[in-house]
Amino acid sequence: MEELQFLTHKENLIFMGTVGTGKTHLATAIALKACQEGRRVRFYTAASLANILLEKNNKGTLNNYLGTLKKVELIVIDEIGFVPLHKDAAELLFQVISDCYERKSLIITSNLEFSQWNTVFGDNRLTAALVDRLIHHSHIVIFSGESYRLTQSMQRQRTR
Repeated sequence: MEELQFLTHKENLIFMGTVGTGKTHLATAIALKACQEGRRVRFYTAASLANILLEKNNKGTLNNYLGTLKKVELIVIDEIGFVPLHKDAAELLFQVISDCYERKSLIITSNLEFSQWNTVFGDNRLTAALVDRLIHHSHIVIFSGESYRLTQSMQRQRTR
């Protein structure tokens, strides 16, 4: 379908902006639409995917797991920027993102600008290479405004 044309072209969607502005909500909606159309999709927070990769690597089953990810058409990696990653985890996450380059689509959400991603990945060269691959075939959407959750909470407080 036309709405998911980025999948056909193996392009990425990168949603960046302040907390509570709808990045994860939109990423989830797009992933759900892809599922409804029969596409293979996986959804992770950056921290959970990094932990899974570390665990699989330690058990010696990383290659099998990476093989299952190769069968997926869309991987959503939510919340890059909330939790700094262990060096080994950052390298493994880089490997997954690098393997996706020009082969499948990613949706990435982050509360940080690209220039701040080195605080998550802990290595300037790795971060530069990661961002370079990500943005090459990407649509970058900036989310701004007040947090939806904060606004809703304040409205509830006023009505009490």
